[in-house]
Amino acid sequence: MRSASIFYIAILLSFTLPSMSYANCEGLLDFESKKLHSKQSIDFCDSFKDKTLLVVNTASQCGFTPQFKELEALYQKYKDQGLEIIGFPSNDFRQEYQSEEKTASVCFKNFGVSFTMLSPSSVKGQDKNAFFQTLIDRTGTEPNWNFNKYLVSKDHLSIEHFGSNVLPLNSTLEQLIAKSINNQ
Repeated sequence: MRSASIFYIAILLSFTLPSMSYANCEGLLDFESKKLHSKQSIDFCDSFKDKTLLVVNTASQCGFTPQFKELEALYQKYKDQGLEIIGFPSNDFRQEYQSEEKTASVCFKNFGVSFTMLSPSSVKGQDKNAFFQTLIDRTGTEPNWNFNKYLVSKDHLSIEHFGSNVLPLNSTLEQLIAKSINNQ
């Protein structure tokens, strides 16, 4: 009788524990999206917990598109210290390809991007994705063009917005990334 009770408790826990760990996911990271030009999805809670995040709304046909090169260099410089960069391609400013294949080609082939790039979605207005909704709610700033950047501290309590003109390298943004990584 006792072994039967233990068996039922073990079964109950096997169903409960996964949902309990998922329930521990903080609101900001309670998001999942498909990767760019892939069938694979990424769960933010599983992938980015305890990471400093740099979130960027991107577009492949924008004058700021060459920032991909600096973003990749920034990622290579700090990824082993806990930085994750997440690119959100968006056609909100009418400068993104309609084809994910073309967007992926610009990112991966032209600029050698190895950081996380997601499937295109809206980052402003009524149709914005839930992750950007949270960023906007917490900063009070909606992207006004492509390559806006949101720096999210490792504890995900602090979020700072940077406009398109702020370069990824040798900038206030990089200084704050280094500080965020070293302080936590």
